[in-house]
Amino acid sequence: MTREELLALLSALKRARVGGRRAPHKPLLVLWLLGRFAARGSSAVTYDEAEEPVSRLINDFGPAVTSRTRARERAAMPFVHLERSLWDLRDRDGLPMGTDVAERGSLLRGRGAHGRFRPEVELVLAEPGVFAAAARLLLEQHFTPALEPLVRDAVGLDPDLLDEAAQLPGRGRARRRRSGFAEEVLMAYAYACAFCGFDGALGRHPVGLEAAHVRWHSQDGPDEIANGLSLCSLHHTLFDLGALGLLPDLRIQVSPLYVARGPAGRAVDALHGQPVATPRPGQPAVDPEFVLWHGRQVFKRPGAQAA
Repeated sequence: MTREELLALLSALKRARVGGRRAPHKPLLVLWLLGRFAARGSSAVTYDEAEEPVSRLINDFGPAVTSRTRARERAAMPFVHLERSLWDLRDRDGLPMGTDVAERGSLLRGRGAHGRFRPEVELVLAEPGVFAAAARLLLEQHFTPALEPLVRDAVGLDPDLLDEAAQLPGRGRARRRRSGFAEEVLMAYAYACAFCGFDGALGRHPVGLEAAHVRWHSQDGPDEIANGLSLCSLHHTLFDLGALGLLPDLRIQVSPLYVARGPAGRAVDALHGQPVATPRPGQPAVDPEFVLWHGRQVFKRPGAQAA
């Protein structure tokens, strides 16, 4: 296997969907395995070891679920269905397990399921720059810039190591953001957070303000004002995590799964039901199509994530 072939296989994971919803299950499993490979020099793992941390990753960074059992066993799907061109899955007797195995944690534990990247994958990952390029590709194709450091830290990837990927030509980057998008969005909302009104500046330059995509850029969201919001750094992160969302009439909703432990955190609860700021005259408000996408794909509704 070559570097180009590996990156092509990882890029193909971007097409995965479950019931029309984004499905970052496989990318999150691969990222977690990359963190394990970096720390231990091997990606070998039993399902019993992977179930809790990988399920937690999917609950935190994937769409909401409503079944408490499914929340605990969400690692079963990628553990079974990760492409065999990347992944070698076997039972306790060392026999290969196919993709027709039921996605049940109890069954996988009972059969002693264990897997690892195929030997040729581990060999190419050990080549200079390939590991960093692989991790960076998955982060860019499946998440937003606001979430990348959270995902990276959760799977144990060294940010300095990933910086190597920025210098590699032809590394399979996600599509580039349109130049000027961020400035256009901030200007449309008068350089203030559309949720809380924060408008800090240092000299002539705004600080702590970011242009958020409502439908994520990595999920084919356009670089248009109608798909953007000017948000402070805090509310941008909470919006991308699904702790904050929007109703079709552009009122803010706070996820029932959000929990605050002090006065500063409880200030977020006060946003619930408040209208989003109106953009300047002549600029479009957020398109309802993108609001619906965020509500379905990102916003954390009551369910099992807290289980």
